[in-house]
Amino acid sequence: MHKTRNAINFLSVNATANEFWQKHRGLVWSNPSADDSVHLQAALLHPRFSQLLELAVEFGVARLRAEWAELQCDNTREVTRAREPVERILDHIERGFALAASRN
Repeated sequence: MHKTRNAINFLSVNATANEFWQKHRGLVWSNPSADDSVHLQAALLHPRFSQLLELAVEFGVARLRAEWAELQCDNTREVTRAREPVERILDHIERGFALAASRN
């Protein structure tokens, strides 16, 4: 029974993740079954505030920061181009989350 419950939980989480990524199909159009890290890193390399905000709500700012830190290990032109907007966007999202939390 324990294995069955875990399998059901995995399937529901996987289904939820798939539904979430369906809204963001353009991120990794060539591999829609890619794992979350691939999708998150693709979003970070093409930063848009509304999209990163939605990802921060779903995965947390810490997860986005971790994926961003991993991307920065490769000092590519894409990372250099995205650096300023990503850092600005993540800072704004963190401030907004902190402000919202202080009001609760």
